[in-house]
Amino acid sequence: MTTKDRMSIMNRFNSYLVSLIKDILRINLTLFKVMIPTIVVVKILEEIGAIPYIAHLLSPFMALVGLPEEVSVIWAATILTTNYTGMLLFFQYIQHDPLSIAQTTVLASMMLMAHSLPVECAIARKAGVRVLYTVSLRIGVGLLMGWLLHISYSYSNIFQETNVLLWQPSVSTPDASLAAWVLEQLHSFVYIFLMIAGLVIGLRILKAIGLEALLKKLLRPLLRLTGIHADAANFTLVGMTLGLSFGGGLLIDEAKRGTLQPKDIFLSVSLLCLCHSLIEDTILMLMLGSDLISILLVRVVFSILIMMLIVRLYPLLSQTLQTRFLIVSGTR
Repeated sequence: MTTKDRMSIMNRFNSYLVSLIKDILRINLTLFKVMIPTIVVVKILEEIGAIPYIAHLLSPFMALVGLPEEVSVIWAATILTTNYTGMLLFFQYIQHDPLSIAQTTVLASMMLMAHSLPVECAIARKAGVRVLYTVSLRIGVGLLMGWLLHISYSYSNIFQETNVLLWQPSVSTPDASLAAWVLEQLHSFVYIFLMIAGLVIGLRILKAIGLEALLKKLLRPLLRLTGIHADAANFTLVGMTLGLSFGGGLLIDEAKRGTLQPKDIFLSVSLLCLCHSLIEDTILMLMLGSDLISILLVRVVFSILIMMLIVRLYPLLSQTLQTRFLIVSGTR
């Protein structure tokens, strides 16, 4: 190999590396621009005591799903913040008011469907899907799934025994200082940055070695059921396994590039709203003592059924209604 050939290879490698770094920085910057203001607003809402008001709005629905009215605080905190906050409140609650396995599973399924809504709905909106739709979808489907599980457990009389945890953390009061909160957020941002970098690199490797095409082929039956375009398969799979923030961040980038149609983004985000972070979130809910089949298999099947309904209803709406209620007009 001549010196000229080696220089040519090095130049191509450097160009590829620069392009890769630019992609990683662009996606992270876009994601952080959405997340940081939203997280600050959520923190302010927490400080002024918004959670009890949200819990008050949710409390009438608790009897519908077979839960005590007081449990609404757990779900409200989860909706406004994260599953981790909801788990902390759950462990505090069951020390004096135990729940059955059925009740725990119902609550866990609702937490899986609707959590971190301010941040994740902001990401969905940046990708091109309206906030009112995503909030309504996640809370509405969360209540529907909770009700169906409650009815099935009641009629079959299963999981009615008291939930006895094999492991329970010692619940202590976390550091509530502003400095501790800022440090926690910085740790989260570093984690997100590294995860996005790994995803971008991983997706490029999949494409280079030809596994991307194979992955799309394997996902074709699922994509056909949910109406999602094959070009959105990778990002949808990322969101389903790792979380809506990661899959949504990649979808935002694709929306900016114009490589996906608004309908494809809408359907992909809809599925991610219902079924995301199947690994981490499922493990977290297992720690509460919920039933694995219900929070994983039933959740996936239920999400696909809901998506099949959405796919059939979407074409019935005019473009005006789609833009008004479902899709942010700027993404068209």
